Amino acid sequence: MFIQTQATNDPDTIEFVPGREVYGAGPIAFSGPEEARKSPLAARLFELEQVRGVQLNGESVAVTKAPNAEWLTLKPHVLAGIMQHFTSGQPVIEDPAGSGANGGDGASANGASANGGADAAQHVASAGKEPVSDADEELIEQVSELLETRIQPAIEQTGGEVEFHSMVGGTVNLKLEGSAYAMLSQIENMLRHYVPEVEKVQDYQDAIEKPGLQTEAGQAVKQVLDERINPAVAGHGGHIALIDVQGSRVYVRLEGGCQGCGMAGVTLKQGIENEIKRYVPQIEEILDVTDHASGSNPYFQPGKGGGESPVA
Repeated sequence: MFIQTQATNDPDTIEFVPGREVYGAGPIAFSGPEEARKSPLAARLFELEQVRGVQLNGESVAVTKAPNAEWLTLKPHVLAGIMQHFTSGQPVIEDPAGSGANGGDGASANGASANGGADAAQHVASAGKEPVSDADEELIEQVSELLETRIQPAIEQTGGEVEFHSMVGGTVNLKLEGSAYAMLSQIENMLRHYVPEVEKVQDYQDAIEKPGLQTEAGQAVKQVLDERINPAVAGHGGHIALIDVQGSRVYVRLEGGCQGCGMAGVTLKQGIENEIKRYVPQIEEILDVTDHASGSNPYFQPGKGGGESPVA
């Protein structure tokens, strides 16, 4: 998903345009979390402490920040919240009467029917819980200290963030933002060097069980990505991660050189989507869940510009 932003006459308010219908019956405005309880999208945005207002329009979401907040730091979180909502399958406005009226034509915000949106939300909810640490506490402390003292300061230089989430066995699960995705292999190499017990490092979201990836369609899409698409994009420093498969929808995340790239939309539509549909014809839609706007340089590539990676 590619979300555009538009300035308004109020410097504290920005319109976020996700390229799809938001609320056809809009506009509808919310000034606080209590008012926003009937809107999963608005409620998600009010989880950000510096958000003071949300207005749902036909094709945009207007967000108002606190006067002392900075868009430079708040905007990536708003973008992430909007993307997470549209990939969750939840409606923009919950309809207690069950009439499916969460948009102008009864369609959910992600383009599916009302029942389809509910099914998608149920699928996400049943996909599995976040991983919980079961590794030795001393190992966890070692990994956390390395992340905080050596890795995160280096990642910050490229506009990214990395945070410890959990350690299950020898697998370290991290919360990644921005350029951190492109540097995952370097993060893994450093952790494995200093903590030999570490066997694998990944985004914590990849550790959550997703039944869709085990289906025949999920396995077929994974094969196309592994054998046909990723070998091609690897030459440009990129990688396409398969996040989930829900019915005829595929959710992917663009990593490395693909994240934030100005040609990402073309790559997704003319390359990835066409190739997947060619070999897995039951797939109808490819959705990008990448946070392309995260960080000051989201398309950072290791060694770009002739310099060495800051993680060493």
